[in-house]
Amino acid sequence: MNIISTAEELTYPFVKYPETAQKLDDLAKSKKKVVLGTGVNPGFLLDTLPVVLSGVCQQVTSIRAERVVDAARMSLPFQRRIGAGLTTLEFERRVADTSVRHIGLPESIGLIALAMGWKVGEIQERIAPIVAEKNLESKFLKVQAGLVAGIRQVAKGILAGQELVVLDLRMYIGAQNPHDSILIEGVPSIDLTIKGGVQGDRATPAVVVNSIPRLESLEPGLRTVTDLPPPSARLNSIGEDRSVMLKTF
Repeated sequence: MNIISTAEELTYPFVKYPETAQKLDDLAKSKKKVVLGTGVNPGFLLDTLPVVLSGVCQQVTSIRAERVVDAARMSLPFQRRIGAGLTTLEFERRVADTSVRHIGLPESIGLIALAMGWKVGEIQERIAPIVAEKNLESKFLKVQAGLVAGIRQVAKGILAGQELVVLDLRMYIGAQNPHDSILIEGVPSIDLTIKGGVQGDRATPAVVVNSIPRLESLEPGLRTVTDLPPPSARLNSIGEDRSVMLKTF
């Protein structure tokens, strides 16, 4: 069968896991099937969407994308993963053992570079706590002032000192002005902001389900979202048969 997964590393595994990626590619080709990693982030907002927007540009010199998420709207496992409620010292310890972090920013940079034909020489990534300036709370947690409210993670794709791709992700309880934004420097330049941001818990399964009909258009093997025609919500549109969407959810 064709395989579609939200495993973040699967969206662009060729640099971190080249041997595993090659094995998956060989196996999928031998079975004449497709293996694809996708999701909201990575998979759409910070990679596919900027690449699609670049289609109206004659020239692109850099891509910057920003995602600010109010973690109070998200699940408890999500809030734990961004370190909400920890001291800054414990936050640093959890970052070191990788239990606190977002997975996917280097993969998104790889996807953008692949689609744009850029050879990124270096990928830098920085993780820092966002500390609560006042008492905060969500449905699941109370965060006192001085404790960690969430995480800021920035990744940069650099070539010869030039920042070709910059991805800035901030996820914390009580985030002000949540949004998703993309700035493409080029001819013409593009500046797009989604006010309120995209709600990831709902958007993730939507991206997966809406991508399924597109898999048959791909050549067999381990593929990326840059190979995939942009998904649409055709099965969930007014007047369409919604049975497949609802059963899958």
